[in-house]
Order: sequence, then structure tokens, then C-alpha cells
Amino acid sequence: MRTDLNRSETMTSKGVRRLTHTHRRLSALLLATASSLIFLSSTNAQPQFPLPSSFVNPLIGSTGPEPNLSGGTIPSVSPPFGSCRWVVQNQQNWVSQTPFNYSDNYQVHGFIGTRQPAIWMGESAWVGVVPGSGDKIKTGWDERGMNRVNGSEEFGVGFYGVELEQEKGKVKVEMSATSRVGHFRFTFTGTEQPYIFVPVTRRSALFHDGDIFDHSYFPTGTVELTEPGKGGGSLQVCGSNDEMQDQVLVPTSIAENASNFKGFFCAQFSVHSSYGITLGNTTKERVVSGSGRELGAFIRFNAASKASTVVDVRIGTSLISTDQARKNIDNEIPESDKVEATRKKTEAKWAEKLGRFEIDTDDEEGKTVFLTGIVRAMQFPYEVHDPSPTGASQYYSGYDNAVHEGDSYSGYSIWDTYRAAWPLQLLFAPERIPGLIRSMLHDYQEGGWLPMWKNIVETKTMVSTHADSLLSEGIRKGFMSAFTDEDLKIMWQAVWKDASVPPANDGSTVYSDRQEGVDFEVRAGLTTYLNESMGWVADDVHSESVSRTLDYAYDDHVLSILSSLLPVQITSIVNNTNVTEFLNARARRNIWTVWNDNATAKGEGNGKGYVQARFLNGSFNSDITSGFTEGTREVYSFSQGFVWGDLIHDLIERRGGVSRFVDSLDEFFDGGEVDFTNEPSHHTPYLYALASPDHARSTQKRVRELAKANFNNAPEGLSGNEDCGQTSSWYIFSAMGFYPVDPASGEYVFDQDPHGTYNSTTDSYVLQILAEGAENKWFVDDVRVNGVSKRDTWRVKHEDIVWGGVIEFDMTD
Repeated sequence: MRTDLNRSETMTSKGVRRLTHTHRRLSALLLATASSLIFLSSTNAQPQFPLPSSFVNPLIGSTGPEPNLSGGTIPSVSPPFGSCRWVVQNQQNWVSQTPFNYSDNYQVHGFIGTRQPAIWMGESAWVGVVPGSGDKIKTGWDERGMNRVNGSEEFGVGFYGVELEQEKGKVKVEMSATSRVGHFRFTFTGTEQPYIFVPVTRRSALFHDGDIFDHSYFPTGTVELTEPGKGGGSLQVCGSNDEMQDQVLVPTSIAENASNFKGFFCAQFSVHSSYGITLGNTTKERVVSGSGRELGAFIRFNAASKASTVVDVRIGTSLISTDQARKNIDNEIPESDKVEATRKKTEAKWAEKLGRFEIDTDDEEGKTVFLTGIVRAMQFPYEVHDPSPTGASQYYSGYDNAVHEGDSYSGYSIWDTYRAAWPLQLLFAPERIPGLIRSMLHDYQEGGWLPMWKNIVETKTMVSTHADSLLSEGIRKGFMSAFTDEDLKIMWQAVWKDASVPPANDGSTVYSDRQEGVDFEVRAGLTTYLNESMGWVADDVHSESVSRTLDYAYDDHVLSILSSLLPVQITSIVNNTNVTEFLNARARRNIWTVWNDNATAKGEGNGKGYVQARFLNGSFNSDITSGFTEGTREVYSFSQGFVWGDLIHDLIERRGGVSRFVDSLDEFFDGGEVDFTNEPSHHTPYLYALASPDHARSTQKRVRELAKANFNNAPEGLSGNEDCGQTSSWYIFSAMGFYPVDPASGEYVFDQDPHGTYNSTTDSYVLQILAEGAENKWFVDDVRVNGVSKRDTWRVKHEDIVWGGVIEFDMTD
């Protein structure tokens, strides 16, 4: 495998030319090949790579009988981190349901530009387009369903194509997209009265706490049609849509501002013969504007008796205005561009990421899972800023209902992605990192807090303030020079507020899952966590108390790292104590406040000592299932909160020493306690290697088993949820042979000096990963970094990777 990476120090997109094919077998551990080359480029030129599209399967993880079983992904078309993802639509989408779910016999109901970032989050201001035929405009969901012509469907990262059956004819659909613009070509053949329907608003659904769906939610919108002027041009259909399915989760202090949210679009049609609007099932011919619920527009075309009717449609999107949506079309897809040109543009952007990997292997399934995983890991967060007249970026903020200059992103699933997706982006998308960090700082400035789960605005979903981890890791891995002293001051103010200021009404708010009518959640229960005589989140006051306690301790740890790196004049002194020492001490103290040395394993297990929820009075809750976020006490007793610094050794001792600890890990895996469908288990196979170098082979065995059980090249090829790239990022790191168990530390655990070679042809530093015989040998006898054995620690530093070198795995069966 060859991989081209960006040097994180420069934080810009780097240029690397394609290298000639090597005759060696190439490999990472799970990909069952023999060597890998990773090129860390050092120039500002845009690299030119071919796209290995035959080994990307957008359908992986796109099916399943219920949302948590198969990934919750969609085979969308957009560039990396694209603002709007376009996908063929075969079902209505809302919380728990994406716009596409694969089956062998699905019908196509249209095409949607979606901003739904994950299956358990809601849609916001979608854009749609549906080809049709006949005298009646089919606005109803069921009636507009179309059968696919067998063998006509093509899925790709920059293109989707299909041929659909219509009344007395067919329509061929070719779809591509840039970040803010969808591009279609519809070719109607033998079709009577062809038209395109543009749905603007629809009957939607809100998902309330208590697992209650409210299908009486009717977003409103506007639409306006404009004929071409005397100088020519296109028919334009422009409008707005205020759908925000997660509106019930918006913090109360910004709810009024966020209620003004709208998404805007402007669609340009190359030809037309007539047009109108729709309200529900009512059609209004030649009407050029409208507003309200279940609103739409339609455009008819003259159908030649024997020839095909070809319609080119470009649909710009924006969260600022319809005028900005129109400008985005001009910026990204000029009128002269064909769909082929748009496809080439978007595939070139994916080639800059995917083309860095050249994999020569007999394991084609592993290769496809790996490269598709890169796509999954480079979609979120997605950009919501647009170009401004000054040449900078501008964005609409729902936090304060205003337009600002700068970069902004949405889709921050931070509780999930801080573990591996963010570390992967630091390596492979460093050009994005400063903008992603500034976006979080903008959210703090406009709403008062860093994001937890931002979907347009904060939604208070999941627990803890792991934005602290993202910022700390970014600074630790070389991005400080991208920020001014003022930026760094704002950064520290934001994270220190997380660590020191409880949320509103902290003593009386439960913060149950998807609880409505409350303000920002941040570190719920921080009041008792800060109490030196306590240090835990009380289970009789707050939900998910154990998970919160452990996560807050981990966040204190990462902030101690950040405070040690920032200029001393920026960080503060607490109680006459150095803030780094203060945070480190608090993390070490509080992490054990929910540990019960006397708790024993269920059944006949040998494990002793587990985390357990505690009440306000200090007693442990006898209900050992209480207090956890997407996990159990068995999972959280191996929490990431315990694996930084030398805490792992404390955990091992509390479990009775290395032998008993490893036995308890074996029981955890063999007894079915590991739950790889949720993120708290993702790092656990690497704990064997951390426990003792003598047990590293158990890490290698468990990683292989988990990869085989949870990933394959099929629509059901992911277990659990993708969660904005985290699940695939676990696979990618594990395939390369190392994993960021403690991301902000700057170290990776394996499955010092920077003396990598320099390649003048590619202007790159070269990191080689060698694993001879990995096709049939699962285990690693030794690993050397630049000739130095790491068998005693099984760890590699970030600096060992970024500056190149050689990692050699000695494989054994």
C-alpha cells in the first residue's frame, strides 16, 4: 500500500505526483499485504492522482432491518467535506432513517441534496428534484415512485447514474455534484409530457424524547420562478425551506435565534416549455411564486416524437440567501460545464485523498473496505460557509441569527469522532484543520459554548466536552502556528469554561437522552464533579453519570496537555497552582471516584473491581446497569479515561495485576461483553499491548477478529453506526498497524528520531510500513521504527509518522 499524507506542520494541501508501480507486494496488517509507503508531502501544489474508483463501494453500510445494524450510511455524491450530499432517494428521511436504504427491488422516488449527517440526527433544509411524465404532476411520495431498468445503476463518489421507467418511455438520470451545487442531466426518451418536479417543503417528522415520532410537523418554504431575460440564460426556480428536524434539541438560550434558520436553493434549467407551482396535490399552471406547506414547483418540456429530450439542471444551495445559492452555481459549475466536467472535478478532489493509497493485495475485499473507509472518514464535519464578495468565506450562524466572515462546519459528532476520525483527519486532511478548529471557536463566541453534537446548531446529543480533546490534539500535533495569540486566548477561554463552569440549572436537570426544554448541556453534573469531597456526577440527579464522570476526567487530562503547550500568559493559575498540574491532579483523583474495588464479575467471571454509579450521598447504586452511555459497566471499566499516562498501570493493579487483568480482558471479549457497534469499545483490543509487551499478540488477534466480524464489502458491511467516519477510521488505523488509544497524547499503540527518506520526485517525506507475509500470518513478533525495536512499549509517536521513516513488522503465525 502506498499512502500520501500531508505534513501537519504546514496545514495546507500538499502536492505529490503519482509514483511508478512497485513490484513488491504491499500491505498493512488487516489488508493482508506486505508493505506500505506513506508519502508526507511538503509542497503547496495540488497533487494529481488517478481515482481508484473500482475499489470504492458507496453501498457499504447502506442497508439493514433497523438503524443500528448496518452503518446508517448513504451512497452519496459530493466532494470531501461537501456542504450538501446528493443521493438517490427511496425513502423519506428523519431521525433513525436516511434518505436511502439499499434493497434489491427498491423504487426511486427522486433525488435529494441532504444535510442529514448521521442516522440518529435530523435533516435540515434539504433540496430535491424528481423527473416525471404525464398530464398530472405527481407530488405524492408513493405515486412518484419509478422502477429502475435492470443493470443501469452506477454508484460512485463523484457520479451516480440510473435509467428509470416512465409512462410510455424512460428517463436516464446522470448526477454529479460539487460542494454546494448538484448537477443533473435528464434524458427523456419516448416519454409523453416529461417534466421535473422540485419539491420545496414536505410533511416531515420530529423525534421527541420518549421515542415519540411527531408526523404532524409541516415546515414552510417559498418558491419563485424566473424566465430567462432577453439576453438569454436559464429558467430559474429559487426558494427556501425552514426544515430542521432537530429543532426540539436546540438549547433554550439560542432557540429563538435558531428558529430563523432557513436553507436556500436556486435551480437553473437549460430548457423549458411551461411551468407552475404545486400546493399539496393542487397544480397551478403559469403561477410564478408561492409559499407555505407542502410546496413545490414543476417545469415541463416539449417532447420530440422520435428524439430524446435532454435537460441540464444545476441546483445551488446556501444557508445565507437564494442570491448566494445562485452565486455558488456560477463559482462551482459554470453554465458551459457538462455533467462530465463536474464529475471530473469532484473525482479529482477524492483522488487527492484516495489516490494517496496504492494497494497491491490479494485481499480485494479488505482493499475496498479500506478505501471506502477513507471516503466515510472525509465527509464530516461538512462545510456550511460560502465564498464572500471579499474573497474570504462567510457563513450563517443559527446561534445568533447573523452572517459572519470565516469558515463554519456542521456535523460535529464529537463524542464519536474524537477517538479515531479526528486523528485520521489530522494526518490526511491537515488543510482542513485550522478551519474546523476556528468553526468550533466561532460556535463558542456566538453561542457561549464549544460544540458537543452540532447539527446546524448545538443539539445537546451525547455527553461530555470532547471538543476539548480535538483542540488539544490539534495543538499537540503541530497546528499552533495556524492561530494568532488572540485565537489561542479564545481557545483557552472556551475550554476552561467547559472545565470550570457548570451548565444552567445544573443541580436540578436530569439531562436524559434527547431531553427537551433545557439549555446547553456541556458538562452536566459539573457541580458535584468539582466538589473536592465528591468528584463524581451523582446518579440520582443526572443521567449517564458514570460515563460523564469518566469522560470529564479524560477531558481534564487533555486540557492539562493543552495548557502545557499554550503560552503561559494565556493559561491561568488556579488556587495558586499551575493549571497543568491542577487539571492533571483532578483527572487522576476523580477518575477513581466511580470505581468500586468490591464489585465482582457477573456469573463465574474472575474480574474484580468495576465502575459503578454513585448517589449524591456517596453510596453506590446497586443497579449496576445505571449510569452509562451506549455501553455497560464491563465496557466502561476499560474506559479511555483509564488508559492515559501511567493510569493504565493503576487499572491493572486494581484488577489484580497483569495476569488477572489480561484474564478479565479475555472474559470481556470471549464472554460477548465487547460491543463494537458502539465507540466505547473501539480501543479495548489495544489494551493487551498496553498491559504488557508479552500480550501484544492478543491485541493482534482481537483486532483481526473484530475487523473480520464487523466489516465487509457489502451493503450490510458495517456493524452499528458509521457515526460520521469513526467506525471506518478504526479500520483504517488498525489496517495500518497502529491506533490512537489516547489521541491527544500524540502516541499510537502498535497492533525516534525523524530520519525518514526524502523523495525529490514527489517533494515528500516517505514513511514505509513493511509487514512481509501478513497475508497468512496474523501476529507480530517484533516491530521496529527506523531500526529501533518498539516491542517493549508497542507505541509510536506522531512525530515518527509525520516526518517519515520505516516501520517494520516481523510477522509470525
